[in-house]
This record gives sequence, structure tokens and C-alpha cells, in this order.
Amino acid sequence: MTAPIVPLDGPISWEASGPAPDRILQGQPAHRVWNAFTDTSSQFFCGRWSSAPGKWRVRYTENELCVITAGRVTIESVAGERQSFAAGDAFVVPAGFEGTWTVHEECSKFYAIFEART
Repeated sequence: MTAPIVPLDGPISWEASGPAPDRILQGQPAHRVWNAFTDTSSQFFCGRWSSAPGKWRVRYTENELCVITAGRVTIESVAGERQSFAAGDAFVVPAGFEGTWTVHEECSKFYAIFEART
């Protein structure tokens, strides 16, 4: 038996989430997430994510591929390096990245995350 293909554009059962209150720097960045796939090792995940405008601190323990499908975001490292992304842009946030995410307008993305076991 082979594993089935998992489409990422089908009906979505969103879950509400968001950054911890002590990480929020601006706005009320309410998130919705739909994790469509988790591998058998529980190290790889992918799905869809959306956020209301806001700014919050992040610290990545995982590697994340992001493909922005709507909206506009700016990601800034603790060293002050800043990059902005909009619909159609794709990028990777590596494990170990620390800084902030700013969502300027309602945004959404596809994500693929790999978090190695320690």
C-alpha cells in the first residue's frame, strides 16, 4: 500500500492560535492554522497559516519554508537585518533565527516545517 498524496487546497478545518501574550509587541495577531500533514517521525509538518496584523517576537527551533499567498510581512533579526515579503514570495527561516515577525495586513501562507530531534 502506498501513502496518499495530501492536497493543501481542499476544505480547511482551521484551529485558532497565536503568539504567547508575552511575545506580542504590537496589535492583536490572531492566527489560524491548518496542519495538513505530519510525517510518522513527527519531525516534518506542512499546511496553511494566516494572521491578523501585529508584531511579535520569534525564536525558531525548526526550519520553515514559507510561501506567502496573501498580504505583506516583514521579518527582522535581532541583529537588525530586515526583509519584507508579499504574496508570491517564498523563503526559508532557519532553525536558530531570532527576531520579530510583523504582519502589515491580513496574510496567509503555506508552510513546511522540519524540526530535528535533539
